[in-house]
Amino acid sequence: MKKLPLAIALCAVCASASSFAEVRINGFASIVGGKTLDDNTTRYGYDNDISFKNESVFALQLSADLQDKLSATAQIVARGENDFDAEFEWAYLTYEFTDELQLSAGKMRVPFYRYSDFLDVGYAYRWVRPPQSVYSIPFSTYEGLSLLHTSQIGDWDSTLQVIYGGFDGDIAAVTNNDEAKLNDIAGVNWTLSYDWFSVRAAYLVAETSIDLSNGEAGGQAINGLEQLLRDNGLITQADDIAINEDDGTFIGVGFSIDYNNILFDAEYTQFEVEKSILAKQSQYYASIGYRMDEWIVHFTYEDNDDKHDKSRFDQVTQVPPLNNGINQALDGVRAQSNVYTIGTRYDFHPSAALKVDFSRFNDDISDTETDVIAVAVDLVF
Repeated sequence: MKKLPLAIALCAVCASASSFAEVRINGFASIVGGKTLDDNTTRYGYDNDISFKNESVFALQLSADLQDKLSATAQIVARGENDFDAEFEWAYLTYEFTDELQLSAGKMRVPFYRYSDFLDVGYAYRWVRPPQSVYSIPFSTYEGLSLLHTSQIGDWDSTLQVIYGGFDGDIAAVTNNDEAKLNDIAGVNWTLSYDWFSVRAAYLVAETSIDLSNGEAGGQAINGLEQLLRDNGLITQADDIAINEDDGTFIGVGFSIDYNNILFDAEYTQFEVEKSILAKQSQYYASIGYRMDEWIVHFTYEDNDDKHDKSRFDQVTQVPPLNNGINQALDGVRAQSNVYTIGTRYDFHPSAALKVDFSRFNDDISDTETDVIAVAVDLVF
């Protein structure tokens, strides 16, 4: 993706739009510092040395009313992990057929989660970061269409979104830099809200291909195993290792409560790319908080379980070396962990919040734990 200095990108957008539309500019930022509390450990991009760069974000959102029910939106984000190089994360047009129905086209956020639309806006939620066991899909945007319908069903507010499009870019899937291509992303996202309660469900599918030929050891090992299987005539087993035009499925359900001073959120997600080396992923979190004027205290539990079904193992017992290779590859992508987080949020300003989170990550595979502390100041403007 082409990167621009933030000022140049902003000027380019404003110059192109100002001649025929009024442009509204909003922004948000998160200044986050964190570190692990254990020697020789890493988690969420932190190690034992404190860093204020890894999770910090600065962004501007530009909205232009082009009249006659047409509008344009762009979001420019500069992330500390990318040396604050600015990128257009959103860029789309929206046409309103009615007050209840609108169609958008361009680059937008994939509606995987409850907080997807404001995933980068730390001010919108109580944690320093959303629960990563669930919020772990390695891409967040797509290019395509979104049809949004809002309505009333009795006393309930209904928001129904249907999307279609694709994604082409580098992600961290098997290794840290895999070239992914997702075609025919299609999905539906439905949220129902009544007073202090809301419930949400999402279902998405995509034709998924991931190229592991980036030179990293993990990708080379899987590619080598795939080729060895093909050389020995085990085409079906090789195809079950490769990630090439395979069916990907995402399911997500959740609900939230904001009753008096009690806050509760829970989400469960499941992600699978069938007949591939990628493990089936199941994860959830539950979070409770209590609001006291400008303060919120909260506790969150997360659980993650990535594994292949037992039927995937022992496919070629007649060839022990290859059978062991397949088993090791399938078991190598297994993950099982849980996270406990306690934290607090203090709204010290109408447009700013101070947060402190302590998280303990338990890896059940390696039987290790990692403690992380993070402090953030989140702003909207």
